[in-house]
Amino acid sequence: MKVIRDFLDKQKEHFEKGGKWEKFYYIYEAHETLLYSPKSTASAKGVQIRDAIDLKRLMMTVIIAMVPCLLFGMWNVGYQHHIATGQAVTFLEQFLLGAQVVLPVVIVSYATGLSIEFTFATIRRHPVNEGFLVTGMLIPLIMPPTVPLWQVAMGTAFGVIIGKEVFGGTGMNILNVALTARAFLYFAYPGELSGDVWTYIGDASVVEGYSGATALAVAQEFGTSTANGSVLEGLASYNWSAGLFNVQNLTLGIIPGSIGETSAVMALVGAIILIVTGVGSWQIMLSVVVGALAAGGLLNVLAVNDYMAMPAYYHIIIGGFAFGTVFMATDPVSAAHTERGKWIYGFLVGAITVIIRVFNPAYPEGIMMAILLMNVFAPLIDHYVIEGNKKRRLKRATV
Repeated sequence: MKVIRDFLDKQKEHFEKGGKWEKFYYIYEAHETLLYSPKSTASAKGVQIRDAIDLKRLMMTVIIAMVPCLLFGMWNVGYQHHIATGQAVTFLEQFLLGAQVVLPVVIVSYATGLSIEFTFATIRRHPVNEGFLVTGMLIPLIMPPTVPLWQVAMGTAFGVIIGKEVFGGTGMNILNVALTARAFLYFAYPGELSGDVWTYIGDASVVEGYSGATALAVAQEFGTSTANGSVLEGLASYNWSAGLFNVQNLTLGIIPGSIGETSAVMALVGAIILIVTGVGSWQIMLSVVVGALAAGGLLNVLAVNDYMAMPAYYHIIIGGFAFGTVFMATDPVSAAHTERGKWIYGFLVGAITVIIRVFNPAYPEGIMMAILLMNVFAPLIDHYVIEGNKKRRLKRATV
């Protein structure tokens, strides 16, 4: 590492004021501080608050928490491919095929987003925003494995420019950037992000009777039509995939879906990392789950079709609910910030997710729309929580 440190030190003079590459200083600074902690220290007298973590290190913690989802997603992409094509291969072959599909999506996401970040930093003459370190990983994980790479680039550009940079950059956006990219592609190119696009087939031929429907699509199909039988029966014996959508596979994530959001277990591992390190809000995570269970339980009581009667806990393990709860509902910029506001915000995200899933078949996933909707209302929630706190304190002060 000393070789890298010496190289950076030698090049620094070219990027500092008066150097030939002065206007690119913040690009240099971004790479330097990504590899090494800044040498600057507080010199003023008085009490100083010191911490071993900065924004880049915080973002790296979130990326580490997403690694289990990424690795599992790579394997699952290969596994689903070989199920669909009827091939018996080893675990390593499944993983390598998945990596071959997934890594280009990750590379395109980072290349596009960081290029835009560097461009805005150079034009505005400000440090590179570190927020895309996480966003660049989130975007691939919420995409289907069959998504065209040019759409990944377009969605990423839209999310970064329209979802963040127009508001002033990291810390100023009102919507989750990754979900903004996903929503843009969902509405602009529904054929590539909806329907049976959740299994990578490549040049192979699928087995007879194969269907790439997701568990949510199956639940919608069987739950809203009495001719098909119950949701649980449909999930347990659907078409070619008898047993694929059982509770164990739904929880583990061994099902068709987006690259990194199928496994509730891997999302739970990420949640533990975020909570232990203090990076993620356990209040939001828990309240999202409580909200979903409450809404699901209420719909069970009021059920007029089998989808409403589906056990509430199924909503936790189906689709991208767990992933969205851990990594996107807890976005420190677009989520609520007050302690009471976090509980309200999270509860509404969970409840609205279930409501959208059950009553609006056009958006079977639900969690994406619920988080984006509550991103808009998060500042309002915090406002009323703070106003309520002021009123209570004023009452105590006048007593």
